[in-house]
Amino acid sequence: MTQPVPPPGGAPAGPSGPRADFWYRLGGFLIDGVILYVIGLVIGLVFQGNLVSQILISLAAGIAYSVYFIGSGSGQTPGMRLLSIRAVDAATGGRVDYGRAFIRYLVGIVSQLPCYLGYFWMLWDPEKQTWHDKASGTFVVPTSEYPVERWPG
Repeated sequence: MTQPVPPPGGAPAGPSGPRADFWYRLGGFLIDGVILYVIGLVIGLVFQGNLVSQILISLAAGIAYSVYFIGSGSGQTPGMRLLSIRAVDAATGGRVDYGRAFIRYLVGIVSQLPCYLGYFWMLWDPEKQTWHDKASGTFVVPTSEYPVERWPG
């Protein structure tokens, strides 16, 4: 599979290129949250009465969901796909590897702890990066500027 090439131009939304808007990112996050909530409900029905199993399997499902989709060639979760945004490697503009996708997921949890401050960080960051973007070396960009060849890639 070929790596996407960063666009030669485009309307810069950050100092080094176009970035996804806060509202698109929030929408993608909420859509993915609903999908994972439904998965959690199914897990709860299967493992009734065993809270530890439910928590561990739900956590594993969240990790698998996020790492698989962000680490895929498209760099998109289903929520991101619906809103035409994707995660790319900050250095290359190409695919995010699975290791970075895993770091992104873990720091995403930390980003939520102080009242989602790590997510809101993008509102004043010059590169529009959240804490988990910074920790994993990723940007979230519009697919109009960084097209996806196929999904999930």
